[in-house]
Amino acid sequence: MNITLVPRHRLASIVAVALSAVGLQVAASDSPPPGTMAAVLAASTAADWRPLDPEKTLYLDLDSGRVIFELAPDFAPAHVANLRTLTQSGWFDGLSINRVQDNFVTQWGDPESNKPLGAAKAKIAPEFEQSWNRSWRMTRLPDGDVYASQVGFIEGFAAALDERAGKVWLTHCYGTLGVGRDTAADSGNAAELYAVIGHSPRQLDRNITVIGRAVRGMELLAALPRGTLPLGFYAKAEERVPIKRIRFAVDLPPAERIPLEVLRTDTPTFAALIESRRNRRDEWYLQPAGKIDLCSVPIPVRERR
Repeated sequence: MNITLVPRHRLASIVAVALSAVGLQVAASDSPPPGTMAAVLAASTAADWRPLDPEKTLYLDLDSGRVIFELAPDFAPAHVANLRTLTQSGWFDGLSINRVQDNFVTQWGDPESNKPLGAAKAKIAPEFEQSWNRSWRMTRLPDGDVYASQVGFIEGFAAALDERAGKVWLTHCYGTLGVGRDTAADSGNAAELYAVIGHSPRQLDRNITVIGRAVRGMELLAALPRGTLPLGFYAKAEERVPIKRIRFAVDLPPAERIPLEVLRTDTPTFAALIESRRNRRDEWYLQPAGKIDLCSVPIPVRERR
């Protein structure tokens, strides 16, 4: 298995390399404090960033703006394919956000659950986890995890690994994009989607198919009024938030796309970023924690330069 391990004794040397670069590039009096995430990002190079692939980028357009998701077809190929079929037919256009449960999820789809799916599949076998792919590189966290024996980042996504079983899965962190389902494991088909808006509900891992994560616009989903019915459903139809359209970026003209790039998670720069969050050196912090959990590691995103 090709796993990039980041033990504690290496993290210190990685940070030292990154900070020496910062010393060369950031010399102004208002430069970020050494060892902070800002300093690590200031030292990053173009090679540390990757553009979002339009084939794997999903736009959720609301009256209030656009939420952008990066999809993970390597982890959920059948669900992403079904989602593509739905979006290309305009299936979501005019539907709504129907559920906003405080400290949990925002969910959208057909509020009446009776709209024909057209060419899309009604049932898909669950893709809760995948077999380990030897071509993947995993930057592992050094501090352990409550829910899995190993956790880290694979191709920009927070993931967990059972190395003995050879199984890997995407985890539920803030901004995670998942496929809603009923009791039956195969009842999720990507016609009902949700995004995590609260504390990381990791108990959902390997019980729901995760297809991606938000990279921009989460505030548009997290700040919505909470529903008053059980599970946060809206009590009245007029409370629902209308969806203008949902499209893959590749299906829109280039002028309508937003060119974003994401910090790669398989580089020494990202390892240095992890360490900067494990041991906060910002002026405000008096006591660095010395540890970090998976969902507390940010993955920076910026407009492509």
